[in-house]
Amino acid sequence: MASPVKLFAALSRLPLGRELFTRGVCRTAPYFGSIRPLVTDLRLGRCEASLRKRRAVQNHIGTVHAIAMCNLCELVGGLLIEATLPKALRWIPKGMTVRYLKKAATDLHAVLEWTPAFADDFRGDVVLPVQVLDSAGIVVMEADITMYVSPRR
Repeated sequence: MASPVKLFAALSRLPLGRELFTRGVCRTAPYFGSIRPLVTDLRLGRCEASLRKRRAVQNHIGTVHAIAMCNLCELVGGLLIEATLPKALRWIPKGMTVRYLKKAATDLHAVLEWTPAFADDFRGDVVLPVQVLDSAGIVVMEADITMYVSPRR
């Protein structure tokens, strides 16, 4: 199977290619589909995805629900670590620390920049810092996602 980065790059050149890539991700991990994300960038060291503010992701005060934002963060974190780790390693989410900084009243965009270097026998926690921005570019949430990385069996 092609790496996620190569697959995203190939599909991105096609009309609706990013949408096709995102649908494939959501088919593999169905819960991500609940927020209807769109992966907008995926390359070594960087992943970005967005979600539209719509009724299904809003809370009782009309802003984007905190868990929808967490879901978006886990999407970019999972994609980037999957695309970045050597094939000899595997990962699993271990925890997430979040900081809600402003009301999320618009469409949102999550950004993760991270460039690791691992030995094939690495074992331990890795923290991925994700920022969620509103349509004005203001950071509304920050998340530190802890992934446990270990050798594949």
